[in-house]
Amino acid sequence: MGILLKAKYKYKVPVDARCISPDKFSELSISEIKNLDVYEGNRKRKLEELFEVETETLTSEEGFTVRIIGDLSKVKYLGYSMSMGKLIIEGPVGMHLGERMNGGTIVVHGDADSWVGSMMKNGRIEIFGDVGDYIGAAYRGSASGMSGGEIIIHGDASNEVGCYMRGGLIKIYGSVGQFTGIHMRNGTIFVEGDSKGRDGAQMVGGKLIIKGKVPSVLPSFTIVGVRSRVKVGTERIEGPFYLFSGDLTENGAGRLYISKPLNEHLNFYEKYLAGLPPDFKP
Repeated sequence: MGILLKAKYKYKVPVDARCISPDKFSELSISEIKNLDVYEGNRKRKLEELFEVETETLTSEEGFTVRIIGDLSKVKYLGYSMSMGKLIIEGPVGMHLGERMNGGTIVVHGDADSWVGSMMKNGRIEIFGDVGDYIGAAYRGSASGMSGGEIIIHGDASNEVGCYMRGGLIKIYGSVGQFTGIHMRNGTIFVEGDSKGRDGAQMVGGKLIIKGKVPSVLPSFTIVGVRSRVKVGTERIEGPFYLFSGDLTENGAGRLYISKPLNEHLNFYEKYLAGLPPDFKP
């Protein structure tokens, strides 16, 4: 069994809908779900005022499923703190998707705004579209970003992916903006496409892989070798990759892998490898 929500109209102001999650819905009757409180701007509404609410027979093997259809670009906090089941979104979605997520699966067939998977601990988020800033990041003023789970983006992402990330995996099959992996502590970020630069700024630990082009590498990173491949989750990504260590301004030991064939302007770093043993590892 599952629940189907259909947006009744295109929302013009932000909608705080953190009550929409498989955890919450699985414990309630259909009438109780319809009477859940949401905020449209500063006005308290009942869920049924904004969405058509129906039961749905599903064959999902992932447990209780909530499916939402419509333009949700103003709808925030969907899947907030969810720990089980599946949330399927057919259309664009607003900020804070899957915030503090602790399990289950979220799938979006559309674009998503900023703060996807902010401070998530477990579970999986997959987005078949582009996303905004601060994916898997911490709130401003906090140093606790994503600590576990998986975020898969099939489009592009903007700035500060994985800010203060402490664990888990982020895979982006498009390109990224600036400061990917800023303040990163642990975990893995993989970018299939290009980066706009400043990757790994103030990075302390973890692994950041850019398979596309980068404008430059921050001077606070030092080259330590060339690797033929790199492990991302259970996959092995073929290179070769330049391997840098940093950020030295933070006494960091993060690993930054940059595609060698697509970044010929970085080949001057190779002269610094002279004298290092061929099997040297940082």
